[in-house]
Parts: sequence; structure tokens; C-alpha cells
Amino acid sequence: MVTTRNDEMKIVRRKFGNTGLQVSLLGLGTADLGFSGADDDAFDRLLNEAYRAGINVLDSAAMYGDSEERLGRLLSGRRDQFLIFTECGRHLPKLIGPSRYLRKARRMVGKWMGELPYEWLPGTLQRNIEDSLRRLRTDRIDLMQLHSCSTEILAQGGAIRTLQKAREAGKVRYIGYSGDGPAALWAVQSGCFDAIQLSVNVADQQPLDDVIPQALAAGLGVIAKRPIANAVWRSPREPAEERLRIYWHRLNALRYEFVSNPDAVASALGFTLRTGVHTALVGTTSSEHMRSNISALGTGDILYETLRERWKQTASEDWVAQM
Repeated sequence: MVTTRNDEMKIVRRKFGNTGLQVSLLGLGTADLGFSGADDDAFDRLLNEAYRAGINVLDSAAMYGDSEERLGRLLSGRRDQFLIFTECGRHLPKLIGPSRYLRKARRMVGKWMGELPYEWLPGTLQRNIEDSLRRLRTDRIDLMQLHSCSTEILAQGGAIRTLQKAREAGKVRYIGYSGDGPAALWAVQSGCFDAIQLSVNVADQQPLDDVIPQALAAGLGVIAKRPIANAVWRSPREPAEERLRIYWHRLNALRYEFVSNPDAVASALGFTLRTGVHTALVGTTSSEHMRSNISALGTGDILYETLRERWKQTASEDWVAQM
């Protein structure tokens, strides 16, 4: 999963479905960048290290604080070093004054009339895309994804058509869906998307029974988010965040032996990369953390079949994929 040349590890790349893109096994999630206090210089050094290691995927979203704006500044003059994946939806441009109250009233009336949520209207999504291009300081986005909308919104069609029009206009190269559960399966089966991003890890294996096999068969690029289940096995107490709490309880029931090992992260990451995904997103603003993840690619034990069998023996029907 890594090659070595002159004592430097280089992450290998995989064909990203039928898109023609080649993506690094590890991608860099930038939500932490948008919400952390890390300065631009620190993240600039992280991007330099990522590039030298062969990482070429950067994943962001309109709702990730100022992540897109900071990426736009930091990628000035080297835009072509990376593939930019981002997400639209679940995000409304900030308004001030009377416009803010007018939008609130419109949302209330729309909800009463059974209309789509305001953030998923085609006009709003189109504004999201234009704003992302401006913030990222680029003339095209390599992959634009709908950010976890429901099956009902997907089936209505307007959101998908908005992305298709942006692709036709050359503003985005490929389009995808980021989400889990029935909506992810619908997105794969629709034939409308080039890629799918979903949660898959040692504590979230349901997608291996439906979404991922169908996505691969259809030629979609497959992106793993939360590939190490946020390493919740390190938490001695039940986490407060719902998704992490669910993972924590599952891992306590699964009783994986590997979590007590020093190379537990390597084992967890190695599992996810054996599922057929093309790239796994790990979010960090720490160079040390990123180097550790890169090193893990070459040292993880191969436990895939063992962990799959434990899941099948232990998981209950309500262990569904986590958003």
C-alpha cells in the first residue's frame, strides 16, 4: 500500500471507479481545518507533507467552517497538486437584516406546504456550488457531492439535476453522493452518480453487504469516511456524541482482540482498505498524526476475514450504517 524510494514512503494510488481519476489510498479530510484554531502556516506544512507522501485527495464541505476559504488561500499557485472533493447542501449562505427573517418565514411556509427544505432547493444548491468555487479560488471542482440528503430529496430529482448541470457547464468534473443507509443505496442504484462516500470501518460494516458491492459493480468511485471508527476503543468512558457512543457500544460487544495492540490503528485502517474502497479519508491538522496514518499503511495486520466473521456473529439487525 506504500512504496519506498530513498527512504521516503509514497502512498500508492487506485483507479477511482470509471472516472479516469487516480486517487491516493489515503485522503485528507479538512473538517478539522475549518473548525480548529490551527494557523495557515501549520496547515500549509501539512499540505506540503501530504503532497510529498503522495496524498492527492482533499475533502471538504460548504458547512465545514472556513475550510474551503483556507484551502483556497493555501492552494494558490499549486491547485493541480491535489484533487478537490467537496459537498453541497445542509448549508445556507449567511444573511443579515430583513433577508434573514424573510428566509426564515419562507422556510416555515414551505414546510407547511410540503415543499423541499430550503437548503435542498436547486437555487440554493447552485449558490452553494458557486460559493465553493469562489472560496476555493478554482474554476472547477473535481468531485461535488450532495451532503447526506434523504432518499425523498434524491428521488425528487432537482438536487441531482443541479449537480448534473454544473458538470455539463464544466464547473465540476464528477458528481457524487455522501451519506449512508437507504439513501446511499438509492444513489448507487440510480445510475446518476460517479462516486459514493460512506461510513465503513470495523464498527460499521453494513455497507459491505449492499452499498459497496453494488457501487463497485456499477463502476462508482468509493470513498470511506471514518475509516478507523474514530478510534473510539481508546475511550475508557462512553462518548457523549451519539455516533461515537454507538461505535463504542458495538466495539464493546464485538470484543476485537486487536484494539489492545499498539498497532490497533494500523489494523483498523487495513481492514477498511480491504473492503474495496478506493480512498479513505482521515481528518487531521497534525503532521505527526498524518505521518502515523501513512506509516500504518505498511504495517497493519491483515485481519479482514477474522473481523468480518466476528461482525456476522455479533451484529444485530439494528446495527445500521451511521450518518
